[in-house]
Amino acid sequence: MRREPRPRTIGILALPGVQLLDVAGPVDVFAEANIQSGGLAYLTEVIATAPGPVTSSSGLRILPNQVLGQDMPAAFDTLLVAGGPHLADRAADPALLDWLRMQAPRSRRYGSVCTGAMLLAATGLLDGRRITTHWAVAEQLAARFPEVRLETDALHVRDGPLRTAAGVTAGLDLALALVEEDLGPGIAKQVASQLVMFFKRPGGQLQFSRRAEASPAGRSALQEIQRWVISNPQADASLAALAARAGLSARHFARVFRQELRTTPSAWVESIRVEAARHRLEAGERPKQVAVACGFGEIDTFRRAFQRQLGVTPAEYRRRFEGIGHASP
Repeated sequence: MRREPRPRTIGILALPGVQLLDVAGPVDVFAEANIQSGGLAYLTEVIATAPGPVTSSSGLRILPNQVLGQDMPAAFDTLLVAGGPHLADRAADPALLDWLRMQAPRSRRYGSVCTGAMLLAATGLLDGRRITTHWAVAEQLAARFPEVRLETDALHVRDGPLRTAAGVTAGLDLALALVEEDLGPGIAKQVASQLVMFFKRPGGQLQFSRRAEASPAGRSALQEIQRWVISNPQADASLAALAARAGLSARHFARVFRQELRTTPSAWVESIRVEAARHRLEAGERPKQVAVACGFGEIDTFRRAFQRQLGVTPAEYRRRFEGIGHASP
């Protein structure tokens, strides 16, 4: 008689103030995988740090299946730490960190969704590992945990037993990737179809980011150059032109710029122009117009730079985000 395989137990740690979708998104993906596979492929357990409902950031409450310190599985197949809007700013409970240090390595896979990476990084388990997290806390995580290898544009990252997702809806992308690992692409595609989501979402998370206006950095002469480029993205911003405005040789200017901004002048200029282009595309301007207005000149040059920065073409970006912004003056 053929025995049914044991379900994979998925543990999702949910702290007070958790982002509801960081929990509910993966749970729905695993539940749909059960339906599409015709069996109990997954058993999902929501873990809390104390008895009683967990109040999410939206005010809705989650009734957990498990509580730390009470009767729990000896090991989970997969253990995920869900994020929350203010998790990155909260001090981690030492007892919780000890539990994660003990429990995560016992799991076949472990990881985080969104800002849950901040909590997991505090355990030291992410040191030397490739990860991702929500774009809004990426700089904060990188500064606090310099041993972590952060991939800021990735929607989700796999590194050995570690799995991390960028944030919120990217938790669904990660869960779907886990289903593909376990049950194959056929079942994963059926799950994606039923949930009306991409099987492989195009582009990275930075296409969704809303970064603050670029802030000039470094010595005053460099800040003046940066302000000028930000105000005039269409102007000549070649190395020679920028160096001449600063009154320095091209070689010396490039060296000083890299030392103080930790990037090259050309890479910095490209990022500023792409950011300016995003605003114009969101306002409905056509890519050819935007290419000229933002200093790229040729549409092919613009397309390559935009796709290098955001993972999608300018035309795709315009279709997806038109109407949420307004043109730069």
